[in-house]
Amino acid sequence: MDATYDAWAGPTVGDLGELVVLDRIVRRLPAGSPLLGPGDDCAVVAAPDGRFVVTTDMMVHGPDFRWAWSSPADLGWKAAATNLSDVCAMGAVPTGLVIALAAPQDTPVAVLESFADGVRLAVDALAPGCGVVGGDLSTSATFTVSVTAFGDLQGRPPVVRSGARPGDVVAVSGELGAAARGLTRLFREGVDAAGEPSRAATVASGADADPDVARQRRPVPPIADGPLAATAGATAMLDLSDGLAIDAGRLARASRVTLSLDVALDGPALDDVALHGGEDHGLLATFPPDTALPGGFRRIGVVLDRGDADLVHGGATVPTTGWDPYADWDGAAG
Repeated sequence: MDATYDAWAGPTVGDLGELVVLDRIVRRLPAGSPLLGPGDDCAVVAAPDGRFVVTTDMMVHGPDFRWAWSSPADLGWKAAATNLSDVCAMGAVPTGLVIALAAPQDTPVAVLESFADGVRLAVDALAPGCGVVGGDLSTSATFTVSVTAFGDLQGRPPVVRSGARPGDVVAVSGELGAAARGLTRLFREGVDAAGEPSRAATVASGADADPDVARQRRPVPPIADGPLAATAGATAMLDLSDGLAIDAGRLARASRVTLSLDVALDGPALDDVALHGGEDHGLLATFPPDTALPGGFRRIGVVLDRGDADLVHGGATVPTTGWDPYADWDGAAG
């Protein structure tokens, strides 16, 4: 286990074994209301209209999180929130999570309990009624989390990336740029003299109390706005996990259109960090032009016929770049 958590006393996962550790974790997780929950080979989750959405995401120590910068509860929150966001981006209501953990043998069980507390806090805050219906435990030299999430479409068609039409309004919901600003500060000030992530440096620099760092650790996706957008007639939608520009490019290519931004790119509404920074987990959606935008959605542009670029502003191409785990992580910081 990372030296940052030497203070986490008590037995390790290797000391207690899978059955005891699993029991101590499950009792802390939100149960939800599955037809059959943890304890059998599979859970049974209702699909009232005969369909459900499903997504999965992985978080690995190093490229996805650093113990020096995030607590186990932060990790639990983020692992839940990022998957809940994918479900709502399809217009669905989250109904269940399945979580698999692989931890080093010397990981204190208290770390996994705190992780479970973070999952519970995120679900309670973002998707009340959702629960953890199953999962798995294993061991690995690198702490790894994998979450699968399920959602109920409630009779509505899923909102996919490929439905945007020329003339539609482009809108976003949720905070943009905060998580990227937080991560930038951590890489700048939360490191030791050798450039390695450092808990002591993070606290001493004041970064630990930065609201942007808090958003990097615990994103707050607008979960309720996904189903609201679907009900309002959204023609396309996706989760802003890697940055507005890169995700706008994905939507534009899937729909075979061009997205044109009509707000300033150098002001508080939309700046370079908001465009190209990732991990905010807001929503990008398109709506018919006469639609009253629901929830927290706000207009940022319009859909055009397909041109030479995916994303433009004032006729100029906007680079559709953002977070790429293969291009942006060099493996140097652990």
